[in-house]
Amino acid sequence: MAMTVHVDIVSAESEIYSGLAEMVIAPALQGEVGILPNHAQYITPLSEGVIRLKINDTKEESFYISGGMLEVQPHKVTILSDTALRAHDIDEKAALEAKQNAEKLLSDKKAAFDYAKAQSELAEAMLQLRAIEKLRKIVK
Repeated sequence: MAMTVHVDIVSAESEIYSGLAEMVIAPALQGEVGILPNHAQYITPLSEGVIRLKINDTKEESFYISGGMLEVQPHKVTILSDTALRAHDIDEKAALEAKQNAEKLLSDKKAAFDYAKAQSELAEAMLQLRAIEKLRKIVK
């Protein structure tokens, strides 16, 4: 049986993942880092990118983060990010539609709308589309 480490991925909104993994691969500022069970204690800032968890020999999960912090303890890895999305939860068609709708609202100077809300929706849609693009590069 392979050794595992407990992993928590937490965004500003909620806990995205909590479970065991054989390996964690994360986008640290100085480059990608791989974390195995019993790794030395370590804290580093993370850049925008993809977190990959090797759950076992046949299963891997991917998450998009907007940056954040990685804390490693010998038996626990914690990833904190403002935004974290599960790869399989991102709907490209819905993100494209949301982006187009927000851009349309923002370009219409005469329409009555909540400008901050439209900007927020545009930013979220762009984040999801960037996540899809980055995840596709990893899969190839």
